[in-house]
Amino acid sequence: MVERTARLTGESVQRLWEQYHASGDGALRDRLILTLAPMVKYIVYRKVREMPARCEVEDFISCGLEALMRSIDRYDPSRGATLEQFAWTRIHGAVLDELRRNDWAPRSLRRWERDIARARERFVALYGRAPTREELAAAVDLTPAELDRWLGDIQRSDVGSLNVLVLGDDESAIERIDTLSSADADLDPELRAVRENAKERFRAAFEKLPERERQVAIRLYLHNLTLREIGEAMGVTESRVCQIHSQLRRRLRELLEQDEQLFSEVA
Repeated sequence: MVERTARLTGESVQRLWEQYHASGDGALRDRLILTLAPMVKYIVYRKVREMPARCEVEDFISCGLEALMRSIDRYDPSRGATLEQFAWTRIHGAVLDELRRNDWAPRSLRRWERDIARARERFVALYGRAPTREELAAAVDLTPAELDRWLGDIQRSDVGSLNVLVLGDDESAIERIDTLSSADADLDPELRAVRENAKERFRAAFEKLPERERQVAIRLYLHNLTLREIGEAMGVTESRVCQIHSQLRRRLRELLEQDEQLFSEVA
């Protein structure tokens, strides 16, 4: 069983840094990092509520660890602060910078977000219920219209990634984009199946048409020829082509009469 090393006191950390500074021993530097690393997690998890939903906590911890390593190398005890105090300031600043870098909203908006949230929490603690719009506005010294405007801006600032993992209906992890409904009818598997069925019925009915009627339909609807051009190609008059076209339309209606409901659903 591995024994857990007792946490060093502030004085011990200071002496350890002095030994590292004098010798440049990498092992001592690594020990300092491991000793002060819990400070990074503490600072990051205090800021979790302010992080955009698309951000990963691990990214902020990595940022904090980098700041910790830099603070160990740049620490100057002659300025009066202990190593822990200096590292705390540098880590906290690095996490804040990373938070601002990942958040497009201005700091003034985030201040209003925190003030409104605190006012709401205080009201609930005092009265045991959520405040009304007017009560919340009064608590933060705003008019209801101004409060609505700020809340709207705050809501629009919460931009999230569609690729973030969420729990699906079966409790499995899926990307958020896969949970969004689409207005594209082509993505509906049921409608797509109905359309494929309708196409197959139409093809079968089309194959039953006489050859001349099929040729007119192909040249008119696929090749986009005019009735005159079709007549010249088939050696008949334009009026005759018009008659053939009317015949094939009538014949298709008769062949597909029982499938009228099917075609109305995919029209």
